[in-house]
Amino acid sequence: MTLIRLNTSSQFDTVQHLINSLFQDTGVASGLFDRGLNNVPAAEIQETEDAIYLKLELPGLEAKDLDVQVTENAVHISGERKSETKTEEKGVIKSEFNYGKFQRIIPLSARIQNTKVTADYKDGILNLTLPKTEQEKNKVVKINLEQSAT
Repeated sequence: MTLIRLNTSSQFDTVQHLINSLFQDTGVASGLFDRGLNNVPAAEIQETEDAIYLKLELPGLEAKDLDVQVTENAVHISGERKSETKTEEKGVIKSEFNYGKFQRIIPLSARIQNTKVTADYKDGILNLTLPKTEQEKNKVVKINLEQSAT
């Protein structure tokens, strides 16, 4: 029996390229079919003993365009990236930018004190510091194996 490893991301890229090439000469924007997949912000999560640090990439958005809600178990982010309208020049516009509303719910691996969350938004990067509850901080207990041996 021969084992064949599939590289699905490569296959998806090939299909995406073929679909985009079909629309290339018609004036329809490239990347038409992947708009729904890329409309959510990319996230990075770091967890320490005391807190969870969440970083979200939201380029081109102002703080007033975002709605961030934090529960004890998840972070809910929604907003809208509005398209710029230019009527000065006529012609074909090809764009890979994603416009429209988006929403992302990020489940958290530990319960947090949602009343003590701090946020910093600068240059399209949202940083959230989510302090863990005292119960979560004390959840890990080190077991001393030396004393249990008889």
